Amino acid sequence: MYLILKRIFDTIFALISIILLMPIFLFISLAIKLEDQGQVIYWSERIGKEKRTFKMPKFRTMAMNSPQIATHLLENPDELITKVGSFMRRYSIDELPQLWSILIGDMSFVGPRPALFNQDDLVRIREERSINSLKPGLTGWAQVNGRDDLSIEEKVEYDNEYKSKASILFDIGIILKTIKIVITR
Repeated sequence: MYLILKRIFDTIFALISIILLMPIFLFISLAIKLEDQGQVIYWSERIGKEKRTFKMPKFRTMAMNSPQIATHLLENPDELITKVGSFMRRYSIDELPQLWSILIGDMSFVGPRPALFNQDDLVRIREERSINSLKPGLTGWAQVNGRDDLSIEEKVEYDNEYKSKASILFDIGIILKTIKIVITR
C-alpha cells in the first residue's frame, strides 16, 4: 500500500509543482542562456531502481563542455561553475527539473539520490545492501543528514536506514527537513 500511495503522491505533487514553478523555470532558463550560451537543461546519466540507467534532467550549472564527472572530482570546479549555476546550487534550484523524472516514474520525491553512471563504488555497495531496489529520490535521508559531506559508506548507511523505516510519514518528515535546510542555507 505504501508504494501505491507514494506513487500517487509523487505524480500529483510533481504535476502541481511543475505548473506552479513554470514562471521560475522560464526565468532560470533565460538567466542561463544570457550568461553562457548553450543548452539550459543538462541530462545526466544516472543509475536508478534495479540499476537501470536513466537520463535525469538538471538546470545546467557548469560552463559548456565541462567534464561529465562529479563536481567533487574536478581539480578546479569553481572555474567551471557559472555565476547563475553557483546561485542555483546554493539553493538546490538546479534540481527542480527532476520533477519531470518524478512525474514519469524514474524517480520519487524521497529515496536514495541516484548515482552517476560512473560511481561504480557507490552502485556496488548499494547493490550489496539491496538499496538499488529503491526508486531514487529528489531528496533522501542521506541528503538531509549531510549531503556531499558524507562518505560513500555513510550515505549507504543512511540509505539502508531509510529502506528499513520507509513510510509516508517518514517521507513527509524528510521533505519538511529538506525544505528547512534549503531555506536556512
